Amino acid sequence: MTAPKPLEGYQSYKGIPPLAGLCSIEDALKPGLGVEECVRRLKRFHYCFVRLHGILTARITSEPIYELKTAFAHHAYLCAEHAAALRTRVGEMREPPLGLEAVPHPALEAFFDEIQCAPTTEELLVGVYAVTLSQLLIALLNYLADTHALTDAPSKRVLKFALSELGEMNDFAVGALEALAILDGAFKEKSDEWFRYLVSWIDCAEGLDGTRSTQEIASPERERRGDASPVARAPGCEIPRRYSAKPFVYDPVPQRDERFTDRWNQGVNAEAFLYSEQYPAKAKALMMLYKRIREIDVPEMMASILAQTPPRAVGSSADRPANDSVKPWGYYRDMSRQLWDEARHAMMGEVGFVALGVDWTKARITWNWSYRLNTECTPAERHAVLFFIEQGLMPKTGKRYEYEVAGESGIPLMKTIQDFDWADEVLHSQIGRQWLVPELGGLQQALKYGDECWSKILSNWTTVREQGLTNHENWWPAIYSQACASSGEEPDPLVLAFDETYEAKRADIHRGIVGE
Repeated sequence: MTAPKPLEGYQSYKGIPPLAGLCSIEDALKPGLGVEECVRRLKRFHYCFVRLHGILTARITSEPIYELKTAFAHHAYLCAEHAAALRTRVGEMREPPLGLEAVPHPALEAFFDEIQCAPTTEELLVGVYAVTLSQLLIALLNYLADTHALTDAPSKRVLKFALSELGEMNDFAVGALEALAILDGAFKEKSDEWFRYLVSWIDCAEGLDGTRSTQEIASPERERRGDASPVARAPGCEIPRRYSAKPFVYDPVPQRDERFTDRWNQGVNAEAFLYSEQYPAKAKALMMLYKRIREIDVPEMMASILAQTPPRAVGSSADRPANDSVKPWGYYRDMSRQLWDEARHAMMGEVGFVALGVDWTKARITWNWSYRLNTECTPAERHAVLFFIEQGLMPKTGKRYEYEVAGESGIPLMKTIQDFDWADEVLHSQIGRQWLVPELGGLQQALKYGDECWSKILSNWTTVREQGLTNHENWWPAIYSQACASSGEEPDPLVLAFDETYEAKRADIHRGIVGE
C-alpha cells in the first residue's frame, strides 16, 4: 500500500509558529513512539528516581562531609519530586493499575543495590553521579528525541523539567568529584574498576531505559578529561554481586566532618538567651544563626525515619522489615521536602555567619538531638517528636517572634532568613498534620504522644561529661567577640557574660520553650 504524500507548501496563518510552538509540521509528520513504549521507558525512569531517592536519603545521616550531607538532602528531594511527576504521567496513559511497584529488570535492581551498599563515600559518589546520573541524562535526552513532540507533549514537559534539575545536580557532581580527586587522584584506579563493574550491570539491563543491549558506554567525566574511550561491556549477565551480596543495613548514627568539634557540648542554652528580655536583638540574631546551622541534625534524624520506613515498591526487599506499612509516594515526597528545607536552614545559618564575619566552626554544633533520637527511639516516635516541636513553633512565641527579632536586629539578611524559615515551618506543621495525625487518632493524641516520646530522651548533660565526651565549654563569648570585632563594636558585658547551659533541661532544642 502506497503511503500518502504529505501536503506540500502547508503554512500556518501568516507564518505564526505552528502547533503551539511544540515542533515544526515536518517533525510532527514523523510517527514517534507509541504509548506502550513511552510507558515502558517512563516506568524505568521512575524506578531510577525512586532508587536514587532511597540511596541518597539513607546516606545523609552517616555522611560526615557537611557539603555532601546537604547536597544529598537536596538531590533526594528532587528525585522524590520527579518520581511523583512520572507517577502522575504514567497514570494518564491508560495504565491503571500503574505497575510502578515492579522492578523493571533484575540487573537494574542489582545495579542500584550495589550503589546503595557501597562502603565508601568515594564509591557512592562514582555510582550515583559518575555512572547513574550521566546515563540517566542520556536516557532522558534519547526519549525526547524519539517521542512525538505533539502527541507526547505532556511527557516531554515532565522530562524537560527533570533534565534541567539533573543538569544542576551534574554540575555539583563534577565539582565534588574534582574537589575530592575521586576520578584523578589516588582513588582513580579503584574508581575506574568500580565504574566498569557498575556499567556491566547497566549493560545487562539493556541500558537504564531498556533500549539497548550492546551499546558501549563512555563516562561524561572521562570525556571532559579527554579520555572518551568506552568502557568494556561484560561478556554476559552472569555478574556476581559484590557489596550487595549482603543486605544493606542503614546506619542511624550521625557522622560529622572534622570542622564539627566537641559534638556532645550542651554548654550554651540558645533558647534561654533568645527568649530573655535583657539581651539586644542584634546579639540574639547571632544566636539564631547558631540555631539555624544546628538544624543540620534534623535531616540526620528525618533521614532515619524515611530509611527505616521504606516503601514496599521498587528496590531490594532485603532491607525491608516484614511488617512495614505501605505509604503512598506523596508521604516520601512531602517528608523529603521537609528534610531538604531543614538542610537549607542549616545552610542559611552558615551563610549568616559568613555575612557577620564569624567562623561558625568555633561554635559547638551538637549532634545530641539526632544521635539520641536515632538510637533510642523508633521511627514513629521520632516523627511524633518532630511534630510536637513544629506545633510549638506556630504560636507568637515561636517563628513569628524570631522573625520580629531578626527585623529589630538591623541586619537585612537576618530578616530574609527568618522570613523564609518561618514560612517553611508553617508548611512543615501541615505535613505532620496530613501524615502523622490521622495515624495517631487526632491532633491532641499526636501532641500527647510526641510529648511522651520526647520525655524518653532525658537530659544527658551530666552523663556525657562524666564519660569524658565533653566539658560543655561555653563557646559563646568567643563567637560573640568575633562578631563584634567584625562590625567594629565593643562587646556588651552583659551579653558576653551569658553562661546558661542545658544542664537539667529537657533536650528541647528546637522550640522557644526551655526546661519544660
